[in-house]
Amino acid sequence: MTIRIDAHQHFWRYRIEDYPWIASDMTILANDRLPDSLQAILQTNTIQATIAVQARADSQETGFLLALAQDTPWIAGVVGWEDLCADDLVERLASWQHPKLLGWRHQVQDEPDVPGFLARPDFNRGVALVQQLGYVYDVLVTQQQLPQIPAFCARHDQHWLVLDHLGKPALREFDAPETVHHWRQHLQTLAAMPHVVCKLSGLVTEADWRAGLQTQDLSHIRLCLDLALAAFGPQRLMFGSDWPVCLLAASYADVAQLVTQWSRDNLHPDEQAALWGGTAARCYGMTDFTDSIPG
Repeated sequence: MTIRIDAHQHFWRYRIEDYPWIASDMTILANDRLPDSLQAILQTNTIQATIAVQARADSQETGFLLALAQDTPWIAGVVGWEDLCADDLVERLASWQHPKLLGWRHQVQDEPDVPGFLARPDFNRGVALVQQLGYVYDVLVTQQQLPQIPAFCARHDQHWLVLDHLGKPALREFDAPETVHHWRQHLQTLAAMPHVVCKLSGLVTEADWRAGLQTQDLSHIRLCLDLALAAFGPQRLMFGSDWPVCLLAASYADVAQLVTQWSRDNLHPDEQAALWGGTAARCYGMTDFTDSIPG
């Protein structure tokens, strides 16, 4: 049986000072979100394993997620956070050796000067070291920031880079053909680099979720999936729910069903298997974990 993997979800113990990005109208997120909240949902949606991704820029986040993973067999991997600009990064990364620590992420999207940050020598040394050690680096940026990303990705080609959330397409502006065109161009540029893969995640909250998902929003999301498939091909795409953030706009089941129906309409069974687990297992090096996860 092919293991189905949710390659992008989060956990937290909520404290307002730790999650300033959770705004006052995001009350559904302002609660603890721990494995016991997700396990039954995964079972209902026939997902056997997940990758827990950092949600705050603090090295304590990495320890928190690894502790959860240690106690939870179906958390097959962790994408943590560390100060990749630190002078003592070699020692910091050495202290985090753990079989379920598969990658690192920094919220580049939140930097006030994204081009300047991406050009920093210390940050680039950090990402290069991460790749040398065999870790994946998750790239988190918005559509407006995508023009700065190809040069960064081209510099760091020694291991996998994973583009989170399809580069956060500006779905609220997708009625304008030029918005779609620009996003597609940047996506194609990244897809031309064979070490870059893409997560089909986080799309429902790029629409105007405060107004509720509309038919047009769903059409825009399916368009994004179509264009991502055309750019990356079926072997470089992976499913991610972005739970619990997705709950702002849709249930886990709704997110999974949207991708399920699209994949059935567009992919052969072996390609669906790649999307639903094979690509994540290959890129994050999860084969040892997936072999041990009960079906």
